[in-house]
Amino acid sequence: MAGYSRTDRISEEVKRELGAIIRELKDPRLPVMTSVISVRVTKDLKFAKAYISIMGDEKVKSDAIAALKGASGYIRREIGHRLNLRNTPEFTFVPDDSIEYGAHINQILREL
Repeated sequence: MAGYSRTDRISEEVKRELGAIIRELKDPRLPVMTSVISVRVTKDLKFAKAYISIMGDEKVKSDAIAALKGASGYIRREIGHRLNLRNTPEFTFVPDDSIEYGAHINQILREL
């Protein structure tokens, strides 16, 4: 278990719960293909950076990030209730293109 710190465990828990909360949100700007790639929580648990994969064009992605920012108060409250943390982090949502990039590389490899 060496190297696996408390913040790493909390980051994983937050990632799991954040994914569940995003699936429950009823915002039409959030596409079905929205998933949490990773979450980095600061040691003091005041801030969390959530890397979100959103399938779609740039407008879909920016709308989805705006929807998440708009729901951040609700998300923060839910995370606090579900994980029973002393400090609930403030979220920053960052679009993550790694899945899309991987699909693009696969497409290129198939064409070779």
